[in-house]
Amino acid sequence: MRVVVLGGGYAGVVLTDRLEDRLPADVDLVVVDETGDHLVQHELHRAIRRPSFADDVVVPLEEIFDRARVDVATVDGVDRDARQVELADGSSLDYDVAAVCLGAETAYYGLPGVEAHASPLKRLPDAARIRREFEDLVAAGGGTAVVGGAGLSGVQTAGELAAFAREADADVDVVLLEQLDAVAPSFPEPFRAAVREELDREGVDVRTGVSVTHATEEAVETEAGAVPYDVFVWTGGIRGPDALGGERVDVRADFAVDDRTLALGDAARVVDGDGAAVPASAQAAVREAKVAARNVERLVADAREREDGFRPRLEQYTFDSPGWLVSVGDGAVAQVGSNVFRGAAARAAKSGVGASYLASAGGVRQAAGLLREEFGLAGE
Repeated sequence: MRVVVLGGGYAGVVLTDRLEDRLPADVDLVVVDETGDHLVQHELHRAIRRPSFADDVVVPLEEIFDRARVDVATVDGVDRDARQVELADGSSLDYDVAAVCLGAETAYYGLPGVEAHASPLKRLPDAARIRREFEDLVAAGGGTAVVGGAGLSGVQTAGELAAFAREADADVDVVLLEQLDAVAPSFPEPFRAAVREELDREGVDVRTGVSVTHATEEAVETEAGAVPYDVFVWTGGIRGPDALGGERVDVRADFAVDDRTLALGDAARVVDGDGAAVPASAQAAVREAKVAARNVERLVADAREREDGFRPRLEQYTFDSPGWLVSVGDGAVAQVGSNVFRGAAARAAKSGVGASYLASAGGVRQAAGLLREEFGLAGE
């Protein structure tokens, strides 16, 4: 019997880690990932200003798992009827139970010129490209960097670029565009307000209620007029992975797509046990994976015991966030319960969560590097 986990992001790593202990020893457990590395996505923005930070946010999957086999390959599609994973090299992988944890890609919403002219921020090469473009801007004597989308990724990117400009003593304007009326629009109001204050403190020119219509080589065009740029970063939304035709899978609280396939993490639109839509986030993916591991265990037991096609009763997931964290340049904002923190307390919370996650995922060296970078402990 074979269980296949597609993707080595947050959901895939936590799910596989749990399955290593839960599945019978004779079950073949395989992780398919296109890079073979786990990227700590929520800290990727750090690599724009600090290239050495890249070493601290990437963990080889082989170092994380004890039992699972890691296949480095690109998933081209999933044939659920045949229970086969189709790979880009033309080969396929049979499965008895599969979990689709392929994450998401950047959505450009068909806006003319945006994909052609903007840099996304999804992978390390994206961070390196943004850094090169920003360094060229600084060397040229200054200019304007525009970030499209003021979700957490956009907030962190804009804050990082503003701090980068300040460190370089460069005359660079950082503009953050958001079509809704507030930054971090899907989060609680006290958190949104604190994030806005941190962005203002960093000198970011925040423009809300501004809808991008298209982009050219020189400007981001909006309904309110043109915004000239020298560097353009787009963090305006997500879509499903290419292997799923660019669509995110709609699933309910048990993550079941069919009687042998689950989908979770950013690759899925999850409606939880209370009927609420689960936000696409690292913390949601991690918590989903813990429930999904128990459901995979039940599906494996069911597949062994009978072939009558009746699905076993699966556990339901309910999203309950303990709080939210975001970096803004050299600052941070944290919300725990109804309490919102800024300054050193928020930075400590942000770095502590990241380091704890890395350590639990087998990246002890990377966790130490994260703390050194955040608190200036190099050489200690």
